[in-house]
Amino acid sequence: MKRIETFQEYQTVYAESINHPNQFWAEIANSFVWKKKWDTVLSGTFEDANSRWFDGAELNITENMLDRHLAENGDQIALLWEPNDPTVASKSFTYKALHEEVCIVAEMLRTLGVKKGDRICIYMSMVPELVLSVLACARIGAIHSVIFAGFSAKSIADRINDAEADFVITMDGGLRGNKTIPLKSVVDEALLHTRKIKKSLVFNYLHLPIDKNERDTDWNALKNEVVASNHYFKPGETILSEDALFILYTSGSTGKPKGVVHSTAGYMVWTAYTFLNVFQYKKGEIYFCTADCGWITGHSYLIYGPLLNGATTLMFEGIPTFPNAGRFWDIIDKHKVSIFYTAPTAIRSLMSAGDEWLAGKDLTSLRVLGSVGEPINEEAWNWYNEKIGKEKCPIVDTFWQTETGGIMISSLAGVTPSKPVYATLPLPGVLPVILDDKGNEITENDLTGNLCFKQPWPSMIRTTYADHERCILNYFSTYKNYYFTGDGAFRDENGLFRLTGRVDDVLNVSGHRIGTAEVENAINHTPGVIESAVVGYPHDIKGQGIYAFVICDPNHHLQDQEQLYAITKMVSQQIGAIAKPDKIILVNGLPKTRSGKIMRRILRKIAEGEFDAIGDTTTLLDPSVVQEIIAKAKK
Repeated sequence: MKRIETFQEYQTVYAESINHPNQFWAEIANSFVWKKKWDTVLSGTFEDANSRWFDGAELNITENMLDRHLAENGDQIALLWEPNDPTVASKSFTYKALHEEVCIVAEMLRTLGVKKGDRICIYMSMVPELVLSVLACARIGAIHSVIFAGFSAKSIADRINDAEADFVITMDGGLRGNKTIPLKSVVDEALLHTRKIKKSLVFNYLHLPIDKNERDTDWNALKNEVVASNHYFKPGETILSEDALFILYTSGSTGKPKGVVHSTAGYMVWTAYTFLNVFQYKKGEIYFCTADCGWITGHSYLIYGPLLNGATTLMFEGIPTFPNAGRFWDIIDKHKVSIFYTAPTAIRSLMSAGDEWLAGKDLTSLRVLGSVGEPINEEAWNWYNEKIGKEKCPIVDTFWQTETGGIMISSLAGVTPSKPVYATLPLPGVLPVILDDKGNEITENDLTGNLCFKQPWPSMIRTTYADHERCILNYFSTYKNYYFTGDGAFRDENGLFRLTGRVDDVLNVSGHRIGTAEVENAINHTPGVIESAVVGYPHDIKGQGIYAFVICDPNHHLQDQEQLYAITKMVSQQIGAIAKPDKIILVNGLPKTRSGKIMRRILRKIAEGEFDAIGDTTTLLDPSVVQEIIAKAKK
């Protein structure tokens, strides 16, 4: 697979990808190992969300990630693991060692009765066994659904039930900074509220006391049995191109998270191609993506994309501020990292910690910096550029989504134009357009509208699990014959794109999408709560914070502080700590129209402190409610 190396080459390749997509993607796909070649490159329709890529082909994605690298790069480091505690030794796996470990875990899953097409939920912290579990699922054709290790038991139960999963992989506990997370006990609680799970595979990591039951199998004991049998080196299962590779749950504008399904061949081709070109990866470089594998970035650009390119990918167990705010810089110095990919939230947090944590840290190995998860603000971009990149490293500000599978709009490091806070130009194969609210394409520059994509790309969402109509409704019905991102965008005079944020009822908190309805549903489960409304507001570190306006029953007899604590606790139990509101005010009413619709526009202005920009309130059922809320917000 050839890397784009000049802007002129990008322009030529881009034009070819848009004008002759079948020919273009067939040439890219020929770089991979196939058990059987495809009959058609692209078939189906975009409108009904049934586009099919490389239909008729047979493959195994892990053979392209591991087996095909063994002959020439078997002794190269594939996976580097940096533990939470800096005094604990790092671990590394060559491609040969990683291949063997994945084969062992794949055989462990077979021993448990896992078959092709089974769904497996994985609830683990950032340890190598998480990567092994993901790849073992892919090797035998099981569909993995990784659940972020910060989600609550209810969130786990909802995902297990929705995915109709029969198997769970977890661990006794995980480490995150100075916290120990009792993962097994959270899973046990979740499984009280799910369909019957056939088996639970438990990795004993911290040797915590855990409750054992008949469904549990000890990871280490089963591994010893498989290794002793010496019958685990087996080829990957034959997978059809459009067979599901994984399900990943993401928040939407309703209270129920949706299971985004990605298929195998298109996802493989796209993540490999975008990783190579966006980061301009060169053989032998150390690549460090700080994302958790519970999110799409961890899937596409910590595991799949790098390993498909034979890269060395670095996985970090901890958080950027433990044991101090210099941890990322210590890791870059220690491992001589060339490419660093992180979120604006982390950048802002480390910027606010002060430059003293950079003292004595050798960052000269860095060649490319990346940003992901949300639009980066200019102050953070400048600090990242000056303090971390020393104004010598191109910054790729990448726009993409769980549903897109991989990067859609981004500069190619050092190759295409870069501009602070701009995602810049589309990747080959991506045809972005900006539409007005009536669905008309805005062809002039310097205008803002709704960002859509006009042409299928290989790693696009295939469906929402067990509910294809929801997929069509969410992404393909707002504007006919377009995929709607839910984001606003601005295009400058040079055709460079800047993302302006969500235009629906979805918040982007620390780079993670959280639906307002999901948070409201959790708040409304709190005893004493009558109704709630949630909006986003600017947050110095997170980008967006969660602001909740809550009406409580005056007869519930709880002090305000007790009620606030109960609300926060309920959100943590229902979703996870990541969704806890940053601000909560108890109100007597909400601004509603006479038809009962909550005027979130007014609540957003109040949350942002723009009390003089509320606008006309005469159409509200009770306009006086607004002044009451403002008075409470000012306290």
